[in-house]
Amino acid sequence: MNNTDETARNQRHENRMAKKKAIIDEKVAKANIEKGVIVITTGNGKGKSSSGFGMVARSLGHGMKVGIVQFIKGAFSTGEEAFFRRFPNEVEYHVMGDGFTWDTQNREQDVKTATLAWQEAKRMLNDDSYDFILLDELNIVLKYQYLPIDEVIQDLQNRPEMQHVVITGRAAKPELIEIADTVTEMNVVKHAFKDGVKAQKGIEL
Repeated sequence: MNNTDETARNQRHENRMAKKKAIIDEKVAKANIEKGVIVITTGNGKGKSSSGFGMVARSLGHGMKVGIVQFIKGAFSTGEEAFFRRFPNEVEYHVMGDGFTWDTQNREQDVKTATLAWQEAKRMLNDDSYDFILLDELNIVLKYQYLPIDEVIQDLQNRPEMQHVVITGRAAKPELIEIADTVTEMNVVKHAFKDGVKAQKGIEL
């Protein structure tokens, strides 16, 4: 490519970016509402909880108070728990699961555990001192009907106006998606586990 072609290419790129910037600037100017939002990360792909904990870190960076309730995980320690427990004044962390549903194999106990976990979540949802709440794997609990979804939705909708809530887990219920502000579905393209690679610290645990 000669200098003339390169100059023309650079000019076309500059023109495209200028048009794109104008469109984005207009959208940003129109987005002037401030409120607490409900964010859902769902789907079969990896990264749902990781995304949630990334937002926890972001919130802490802004000096916000955070509450975390993990509904399924609990039979093993995670790197997220080990890290965020270093901030006891900023993060209230509750691990209240008994392990994966295929491990427990006891629906009655799973319902009791989920109910106790929701009591903690509801307490936070009623407290405007919490700026950000992560409800990790709540979607799984609702999928198996361990909690009444109508009660969960009511509690979410009655929370303080500026409180943000992130909900993770596969198979988000349509009723929950309906009241959410942002929903992301993560899909599997490729996963090491299918090739016999076990879960490893720093990536999975």
